[in-house]
Amino acid sequence: MHTSDSLFDPLAASRLQLAAGPWECLLDGLCVRFPRIDRAQWLDRFARGRVQDAQGRALAATDPWQVGLEIRYYREVADEPVVGGIESIVHIDEDLLVADKPHFLPVTPAGAYVRETLLARLVARTGNRDLVPLHRLDRLTAGLVLFSTRPASRDAYQRLFRERRIQKVYEALAPPLPGQVFPLERHSRLVPGEPFFRMAEAAGSPNASTRIELIESQGHVWRYRLHPHSGRKHQLRVHMAALGAPILGDDLYPALRGPSAAGPQPLQLLAQGLAFADPLSGRPRAFTSGLRLPASAEIAES
Repeated sequence: MHTSDSLFDPLAASRLQLAAGPWECLLDGLCVRFPRIDRAQWLDRFARGRVQDAQGRALAATDPWQVGLEIRYYREVADEPVVGGIESIVHIDEDLLVADKPHFLPVTPAGAYVRETLLARLVARTGNRDLVPLHRLDRLTAGLVLFSTRPASRDAYQRLFRERRIQKVYEALAPPLPGQVFPLERHSRLVPGEPFFRMAEAAGSPNASTRIELIESQGHVWRYRLHPHSGRKHQLRVHMAALGAPILGDDLYPALRGPSAAGPQPLQLLAQGLAFADPLSGRPRAFTSGLRLPASAEIAES
């Protein structure tokens, strides 16, 4: 199938280092490496210069398969889903951009999403193709995402996350936990679960820690403030579910749920605040989301 040029997006570039194999040409090897992409589509991509070397030079389908060669190819998604909600820029300067992400919008291209991502939208708005997210939020989570705006200072800000020198604050709506004394700490070991995209608590030394505070405790839905001391995948969702209060709208925890007849429901989790000492100036910096979770009274009892 010929894919329209309008679907091409440089942000979707993927890189592949060629491994050893018996193939004489790039076309044969790529067809085996990606069996879900048919031969005609690869030929079409080669014809339009959408398969390149690491320097951005177009490669030919008949070029030899060279072990160790790095190639770039461009994902093209037909009928990409449109994501509602508008992102906003909370702050921008020479080194950083802080954005508010709506529910359901992926941060970077993945799966069925290429253009409908926070990164692609921000590049289109700012014209800055050097934007790189310094951390991730789940597609279903709303709130603050921090981006590096230039390569020269990027590593200094990435170290904040690697060395856990950044404070992240979330809000969540979840069922009551009347038997708990707040604030409380949840420490556990998180490991890949089943299916592969879920996480699970397991025996062993804890690698995930969350402080949980109570903001509001009225009715059938309580409002919580969550402070993750570590950054494990789905950490907040797993910890709340393990306590007996899965975050409203969570379709993965404590058990995998199928699609709702009412359609996708927003996960009631908001990345509300980020704070850190700036690695370049040393001064304290803090950012607050302009988004809000609904009032507890507005949430129907599930």
